Amino acid sequence: MTPPDQLRRTPLHKHHRERGARLVPFAGWEMPVQYSGVIEEHLAVRTCAGLFDVSHMGEVDLRGPRAVAVLQRLTCNDVAALDDGGAQYSAILTPEAGILDDVIVYRRSAERFLVIVNAGNAAADFRWIREQAGAEADVVDRSDEFALLALQGPRAQEILAPRTDVALGGLASFRAADGHVAGAPAMIGRTGYTGEDGFEIMVPADAAPAVWDALLAQGEPLGLVPAGLGARDTLRLEAGLLLHGTDMTAADSPLEAGLDFIVKLDAGPFLGRDVLVRQCEEGLSRRLLGIEMIEPGIARHGHPVWIGGEARGEVTSGSYAPFLRKNIARGYLPPARAPIGTEVEVQVRGRRLRAKVVKTPFYRRRRGGSADGTR
Repeated sequence: MTPPDQLRRTPLHKHHRERGARLVPFAGWEMPVQYSGVIEEHLAVRTCAGLFDVSHMGEVDLRGPRAVAVLQRLTCNDVAALDDGGAQYSAILTPEAGILDDVIVYRRSAERFLVIVNAGNAAADFRWIREQAGAEADVVDRSDEFALLALQGPRAQEILAPRTDVALGGLASFRAADGHVAGAPAMIGRTGYTGEDGFEIMVPADAAPAVWDALLAQGEPLGLVPAGLGARDTLRLEAGLLLHGTDMTAADSPLEAGLDFIVKLDAGPFLGRDVLVRQCEEGLSRRLLGIEMIEPGIARHGHPVWIGGEARGEVTSGSYAPFLRKNIARGYLPPARAPIGTEVEVQVRGRRLRAKVVKTPFYRRRRGGSADGTR
């Protein structure tokens, strides 16, 4: 673990301290894990809105006439399908089809792309992208130039609209637009990591404090709260979103991780494609599945999962789901042995507790912003 005096800090570190946030080490950064409490922040995002500082994420710029070809080779989604202002969720793969990182790729123009990478992988991702690009594209790490804020929840548009000159009503999901927020130049993407509608707002690092204050001033009368990494984790788990390094690693393929929707085998050759084709032809021996606890107990990362008296997998992520009021988890299991509805056991503190395999996502937002999930 990085010593406290060597942890990096976002441009909003002072604001987090002033608001009484509990700060913890995360991926080499000192980040707020909670303010008022994980459950309160989680429910605020589901019912109103939450504001997250995600400035620890990395930003990598690729430019040049071959930039699209480089990304097409590096990632498993179809970058060539993007138009200006388009974004897509994707993954950077190894030649063995392992997931080096999951990313969001933005097409800024025909010859310029922005890749948002995870904080813990940012340096390695940059080196890998630059190495693979060679002389085909200019690759620049711009992570220190920007801050990234995530405004998430059913009232996110209502809160952001008075503070921006971007027409948010015309901004579809996984689209981005340039404009201003609270007077600062910004790229606004209709993306997020909570399962709710919302926006990720990239601004110059030195503008972040003023933008943060402006959004809270606008939104707090409507129920907006600052939210930390704790709620971000429970929200993404409810919504069936994966965490790299926990739910997927370089040892897992996107098909094994259940990310079939980002695998575009017909988009041309890319690193790991041959392995994925073989997995499609031969079938998977393991796949990331949803688990709901039947007996009281919270499954955590690394807990064994038993099927028919045999340990057949283990939990990758698990938590109490505040909105659903259930204990839920994800884990890699043999799909032939674990169809939806199968009873399994999760070993928690030496005891095997009854659970069942369920469909994911556990929670899905309905059109119009209402929740789809049993409370």
